[in-house]
Formats: sequence, C-alpha cells, structure tokens
Amino acid sequence: MSLRNLLLVTFFALIIHHVHSQRNYEEYNRLGLNGGLTLFDINTDNFETQQGEGFMVGFTTRGSFRNNFDLIYGINFYNNTVKINAFSAGIPTTAQQRALEYTIQSAQINFLGSYNIIKHHLSLEFGPILNVNGKMNLKDETFEDYVVSGYDALTAGDIQDISKINFHVMGGITGGLENFRVSAHYQYGVTNMLGNLNDKTLQDNEMEFEGHSSTIVIAAVIYF
Repeated sequence: MSLRNLLLVTFFALIIHHVHSQRNYEEYNRLGLNGGLTLFDINTDNFETQQGEGFMVGFTTRGSFRNNFDLIYGINFYNNTVKINAFSAGIPTTAQQRALEYTIQSAQINFLGSYNIIKHHLSLEFGPILNVNGKMNLKDETFEDYVVSGYDALTAGDIQDISKINFHVMGGITGGLENFRVSAHYQYGVTNMLGNLNDKTLQDNEMEFEGHSSTIVIAAVIYF
C-alpha cells in the first residue's frame, strides 16, 4: 500500500470510529484538528547537528476508554528541519564551516493512551507512533558538494537518503477546555533513522551510521 493510500485509509478510519462511537456510546468522543510548532534534532555521533524549527498539522480523535483513561488516535503531517555542519571541500577549518539546513517531511500515525488528571481539562499522554518520512532534503542544493564535518570526502548530498519508516515513543501533557486544548510533548525515535545510509557505498563509511530523532512539539487542538 502506498503512503498516500495508507494516509487516506487512516483518515477515513478515524471518521468511521468517531461516528460509530457517537452512535453507540454516551461517553466523551471528539474529532479534532491540531497544529503546532516543532523543535527537531538527531541524536548521533556521526554528524554535528543543530536543532531546527518546523511545524505540524493533523487530525485527531479522543474518546473515553475506562475509568480515568482516554484513547487517542490521530494522523499528523510534519515538516521538520535540522542543521548539519559541513565545509567547502579542501578547506576543513572551523571558520569555513556552514550549518546546512535539511528538511524532513513526514506523516505520523499515533495510538496513544491518556490519563485524566482532571477529566476534559488536564491529562498525561503517552504511546507509540509510526513515522513515515521522505528524504532528508538539503534545502540549498548548491551546497551538495560540501564535505560533512568530521569526514574527508562524505558530502552533504550523500546523506539525504535516510530510513523511510521509523517508530517513535511519545510522552507529554495536555490542558485546557473541553473543546480547546494546548499540549507539550516529546518524541524519541526508537529506530535508527540513519540506518539506510549503512546500505549504501559511501566514502568515509568506516563506522556505522546511527541516529535517533528527538522532537519537541508545542501544539493546540480544537475538538468538534
């Protein structure tokens, strides 16, 4: 199944689940739209990285489960950025280093648990996330031949084709009104998002590439 079809199926599954729940239960069940800002980085010993800013938008549904617990299903679209240090070939000096910006677009499907500290107003949320992303695209292609800091020949263009499917774990807090909430949560990439680079024939590839995503998300959601 293609990514586009997967996202469409997931979206319609959220709608069907919401309608079914509203017809069969008197408990709380809401469909919502959310969006927010992201702070993204890669925890790795392979590159010198700098945290980048991005954004996310998506659909979510929250429903009562049992006692003080809710369940949350959702699909979100992310546009994250990260910076990686590199230098012009033949000039490996600190003064000649540039922080090259990369963009990673992805879609996430989440299935989360929510513990209600104050029902409808304050809760702790946690659970797994399936992340499907494209390449780590260099924002300015004129720097493709820059050499990644710490290497002799590995270029900024060589490291774009990262792993496409990754799993994250998330934890955070959400608070507000019944129809409007704000949230802050943290995602950690359990799988190696640089693993795909190990399958390629790259110069200076003497050590294994390993990196795990680190994402802070500040968002708001409106429930209907």
